[in-house]
Amino acid sequence: MEHTFSVYILASRSRSLYTGVTNDLERRMTEHRQGVIPGFTTRYRVFRLVHVELFGHINDAIAREKEIKGWRREKKIHLIEQHNPTWEDLAARLPHHYQSFQHQNQIPPRSPKSGDHVRDNNPHVSFRDKTHVSFRTK
Repeated sequence: MEHTFSVYILASRSRSLYTGVTNDLERRMTEHRQGVIPGFTTRYRVFRLVHVELFGHINDAIAREKEIKGWRREKKIHLIEQHNPTWEDLAARLPHHYQSFQHQNQIPPRSPKSGDHVRDNNPHVSFRDKTHVSFRTK
């Protein structure tokens, strides 16, 4: 069974940031927005999905989450604004994009090795480092 793991960044209206990892982004977004799990996102109302990266292996996703969490705020903002300069809530587009990745097999079952060819048939998706994708705004 092939899985997809997501590293995501949420933002509040005041642009407080939260970085997380999950194997079911739609479910996790619902949990954040309904305040099911008390914590930072519930306390500071951090619900807007502003950045997503998809991975084929959980170890890669966890490593990326830790990398982003170790960054200074300015670097996280730069990452978000590269593909989402208006800080649009990407959750509204999530189901369509998320399902299309799985059906088109655009997420490799393993992380590609150096030199592997990776196709990008979706103009709204950017492959970075050949291991994950980021949503872009139109």
